Amino acid sequence: MFKHVPNILTMCRFALIPPIFISIINHNYVAAFIFLTLSGITDILDGAIARKFNFITNFGKLIDPLADKTTQISTLIALSLAGIIPYWILILVFIKETIMIAGASFLYGKKLVVSSRWYGKLATVVFYIAIVASLIVNYFGFACRIDIYIYYIALFLTIFALVMYFREFYQKGYVNKKELSAEDKEIISK
Repeated sequence: MFKHVPNILTMCRFALIPPIFISIINHNYVAAFIFLTLSGITDILDGAIARKFNFITNFGKLIDPLADKTTQISTLIALSLAGIIPYWILILVFIKETIMIAGASFLYGKKLVVSSRWYGKLATVVFYIAIVASLIVNYFGFACRIDIYIYYIALFLTIFALVMYFREFYQKGYVNKKELSAEDKEIISK
């Protein structure tokens, strides 16, 4: 039973998404901060337990980043709907995450599961810092929107992570170019 604890904690993060979303929409920033903090704690715990007791599974490698992405996207949607952040931030992150999910699905279809890398984790952490900064700025009504600058840094790191994942994707030969159609080869060569 204990070996399933990391995956159970990851699933708890999915359960925390609706309370985070509803709290932000209702401008209850303290509750949103508490639920987001609980989500972050379960994220840290599931990884720590999985590594310490060697409970790392392919399911965990797949579902943990999905929980991060789902939490991040839904939180950004709520912040956009509440008028706290501009929609273009949400759109850029959504495009990046869609590309990442499509790539992960492609690799999973080839029976490969690629775990998160430091640059992807760093981008996620900076986004969480930006989100928390948005909650603090709006709760206290600060005129200085420092959170927007943190989003700029997070977006830069997100684009950097996307480039690094693509680079690794091709360098490690996850795609056998002989298997690609003529159309795909043309796209890759551009």
